[in-house]
Amino acid sequence: MTGRTVSCGVVILNAQGDVLLCHATETSHWDVPKGQADPGEDPRDAALRELVEETGIVLSAERLAHLKDLGRFVYRRDKDLHLFAVRVPEDEVNLENCVCESFFPRYTDGTMIPEMDAYRWVSVTEVDRFASRSLARLFQTTLSLAELHETLD
Repeated sequence: MTGRTVSCGVVILNAQGDVLLCHATETSHWDVPKGQADPGEDPRDAALRELVEETGIVLSAERLAHLKDLGRFVYRRDKDLHLFAVRVPEDEVNLENCVCESFFPRYTDGTMIPEMDAYRWVSVTEVDRFASRSLARLFQTTLSLAELHETLD
């Protein structure tokens, strides 16, 4: 696994088993909130930091106690995902309040733009329509959202 980058992220499910996806600005991709760990940063801490940076969502201490380490998955040729999962009640995550605090320079002109610019709950049956190919493949082959929905507290 040498030379592979690792993105750490949080799979958030609601009571119906829908997954929270974030729209990557100026792309067609929707993704879970995730990103690379800083040197020496624990994967769990990195996942939670990325969650806050990309969505503004801060999980309660009670929710953090139920954060499930799903492990590390092959994501793309050059990248693995270390994912954690949690279920949130309806009133804990309001998509209208989500905001991305993480910016990057636009390829065309260098203007700083947010990494994520929209948020939505996506049902298991709609994931293929919205998620990036790599994420959709992961959910189809390795990490079943339906099974996760059954096993999360």
